[in-house]
Amino acid sequence: MDTHNQYASPIGRTEPAGSPAAGSEQVLSAERFDETASQILRSINTVIDGKPDAARLALTVLLAQGHLLLEDVPGVGKTMLAKTLARTIDCTVNRIQFTPDLLPSDVSGVSIYNQDTHRFEFRRGPVFANIVIGDEINRASAKTQSALLECMEEHQVTVDGGTYRLGEPFMVVATQNPIEMEGTYPLPEAQRDRFMARISMGYPDRTAELQMLQTHQSASPLEAVRPVANIADIAAMMERVRRVYVSPAVSEYTVGIGHATRGHHQLRLGASPRALLQLLRAAKAGAALEGRDFALPDDVAGVTEAVLSHRLILDRKALSSGETPNSVVAGILSKVPVDRAAANSYRRA
Repeated sequence: MDTHNQYASPIGRTEPAGSPAAGSEQVLSAERFDETASQILRSINTVIDGKPDAARLALTVLLAQGHLLLEDVPGVGKTMLAKTLARTIDCTVNRIQFTPDLLPSDVSGVSIYNQDTHRFEFRRGPVFANIVIGDEINRASAKTQSALLECMEEHQVTVDGGTYRLGEPFMVVATQNPIEMEGTYPLPEAQRDRFMARISMGYPDRTAELQMLQTHQSASPLEAVRPVANIADIAAMMERVRRVYVSPAVSEYTVGIGHATRGHHQLRLGASPRALLQLLRAAKAGAALEGRDFALPDDVAGVTEAVLSHRLILDRKALSSGETPNSVVAGILSKVPVDRAAANSYRRA
């Protein structure tokens, strides 16, 4: 049995049932999509040595219209990855350096009284950009971190009773140091749940580190990065991702993973409905990057650890026994069944 065809749309259409007809939104052709994605990944990999998986996941989150959390010890390239991704796109980019004295108004903006007009005027904060780089986000207080909650979920800012829309597309790429590092605050659960995926950078291997020492000595390769796509290109790529077909069997598999986390004996907090929606969106973006217009269970499994692990909270017994969210996710993936036979019988109207 062809495992790809059982999840494919039966007549080759890429738009989901009930969506606007093809052409109502600008959609990049498959060839142009692949070309643009390859150029973005190539640019990132020239700067971030030895981390192709991190680069691919960052692009996946961007195309899935999510937000990305980069976590690891200082000096492993978290901020560099965020800046490189931003530079590959011709769009507005702002960087916020999170510090303990940063205020919510320093992020979202503030209303200032204009003595000439005798009216309050809203001065936009740095969150008004297509890509917002939040550097060391967990060095700010929970109150300041919460300024991003509305921005990340609803793509808007509410200040003094006025609501202001953010630009589209909108993505937050935040870096954070491990919580055991000095001067850090834990991200609230509501904040973590708004990040589609988390990447733990890790140290590069020996070959990549030697390459880095050779190429980064005199100047940073980041200076040579030029935009390879514009806002219209990214929006069209996102539209193509939205039209990736998801069979009922893949949806069932996704829900099965979520329910397994909620009933797991080692977890105090499982995956939220928002987490499952973002898991499926990331899987659709992964399928598009593989050149397919339909998602497979393997697409879901491939991003599950990155999408769910930072949302799960272990109970005390699991923590004391040395378990990690990643190990729990791996165990869940090994047990959740996939009804491949049923998937082959499903067809769209």
